[in-house]
Amino acid sequence: MKRFQLLIIFLIIISCSEKQRHPYTYYYWKTNLAFNETEKKALNQSTAPYLYTRFFDVDKLNGKFEPVAVITQDKSFQTDKKIVPAVFITNRTFLNIKKEEIKFLAQSIHQLIQKKIADYTLKIDNEIQIDCDWTAGTKDDYFLFLKELKKISGKQITCTLRLHQVKDKNLMGIPPVEKVYLMCYSTSSPLENSDINSILDVNILKNYLFKLEDYPLKKIEVALPIYSWGIVTNHLGKHKLINALSKKDLTNPNFNKISESEIEVAKDGFYFGSFLNKGFKIKVEEISDEQIEEVIEFLDKKLNAYIIIYYQLDSKFVYGRNFQKI
Repeated sequence: MKRFQLLIIFLIIISCSEKQRHPYTYYYWKTNLAFNETEKKALNQSTAPYLYTRFFDVDKLNGKFEPVAVITQDKSFQTDKKIVPAVFITNRTFLNIKKEEIKFLAQSIHQLIQKKIADYTLKIDNEIQIDCDWTAGTKDDYFLFLKELKKISGKQITCTLRLHQVKDKNLMGIPPVEKVYLMCYSTSSPLENSDINSILDVNILKNYLFKLEDYPLKKIEVALPIYSWGIVTNHLGKHKLINALSKKDLTNPNFNKISESEIEVAKDGFYFGSFLNKGFKIKVEEISDEQIEEVIEFLDKKLNAYIIIYYQLDSKFVYGRNFQKI
């Protein structure tokens, strides 16, 4: 009897210590749908049956709703994954919007999604994801839009959820959807002087999500960052971003190394597509496997089973990573 009890205790300890495994896939956020071999391999190895694909953005320009950067497709874009159309909408699109405009916007977005699906014979899932950083002032109109889009499309409408929208849920409201995608990145602004990683600082994230288990919507998938960038600082302390820059890009005889992730330009010239003067500094921000693992370990205590969507599928970000071990 005693041995049996010890066996039960041992099995409980083992089961509790086993790391939860999460199906994973990617966001695809480029205007031209095209895969190279590295991206094809990474996508084929992913364990969730979806690819979350940005179709276009929507903005309000000169008082009119406009689609921006609508996708085109290359013949290399072939996959067995089901495509989940994603549309980014600027928050200002919903500022001072009229009720009749909300219905028009939902109809227009649905029609353009359907056109792109037909144009490229995409195999899609029964879901449309809307990405919008709504605020307390736009929440009512944005939430009404989500309801209208569901009614018009007949699809499952989901949306992204930013960290501040979790922490300030009473002010920001709860979107009228069954499922949200928690964006576990952009923990601070890259354009402020700071020593922390603006893409993902795990301590800041934990502070935002301290009460995540109390969030009313329980179907939560998780978006995690794998992207990188360089933050350029000029002589006046002004900043700009260079996307997809990594630490290995900082190896250049015209750069003076400040640290593993920061350099100072020693000679005027064109670098990474921009003209940079002597004295400009570049700080690279990347995401390590250890950071991702720490976030997952934290979320496993807050959420039930969830899918991970890595942002984003790009050979520069997926090369050399083994997501099945994370």
